[in-house]
Amino acid sequence: MPLRLLLVEDDAPLADGLANSLRQSGYSVDWIADGRAADASLLKRDYDLVILDLSLPGRDGYEVLRRLRLQNKPLPVLILSAREASAERVRGLDSGADDYLTKPFDLGELEARVRALIRRSQGVAGAVIAMGQLSLDTKARRVLHEGEALDLTGREYALLELLVRRAGHVVSKQQIAESLGEWGEEMSPGAIEIHVHRVRKKIEGAGVALRTLRGFGYLLEVRTDAPA
Repeated sequence: MPLRLLLVEDDAPLADGLANSLRQSGYSVDWIADGRAADASLLKRDYDLVILDLSLPGRDGYEVLRRLRLQNKPLPVLILSAREASAERVRGLDSGADDYLTKPFDLGELEARVRALIRRSQGVAGAVIAMGQLSLDTKARRVLHEGEALDLTGREYALLELLVRRAGHVVSKQQIAESLGEWGEEMSPGAIEIHVHRVRKKIEGAGVALRTLRGFGYLLEVRTDAPA
């Protein structure tokens, strides 16, 4: 399943651009602009990382962070704030944040910090999953076929990773919608079919078969007729 991030940021243009970039990198992103709503979401859903602004309506970022740490969840938090003072950095880290990045920021650096925090929280440097002639690198979030990287969009990668991790088992459209859909967004059956069709075309000749089981969902398996 794709890694799910919670972005808590009340600057709509900034949040929209950042969320879209992270989705292109294969993450699932929920965006919330209010501190109280962020609290509620953190109680109800599981995330792999939180990107947290400090100046928020409803409840400020420090209070959101304090309440999160009271849950004793080992969830990495990256503070993203315009507050540049050294005292603010110290306060943020002492309050339980794992990293602190000031605005304006370099997008590449932010994504590198996200990857580093997730690797640290998982206790691994990454993993490669092999299936047929495919090699899925979950650290780099890319898929290789005979040494060549497949040209996958973020959602196509997320769909393929979901199918590879559940290889040999039927994955329903509802499961795909829940994994690939973003906060407040509903993925239509037609949109899922389009993503599946594109992934199927891109993995042709890789020794795997992506089958459609009408009324049930999709099944990824190694082709029995593939050459050794």
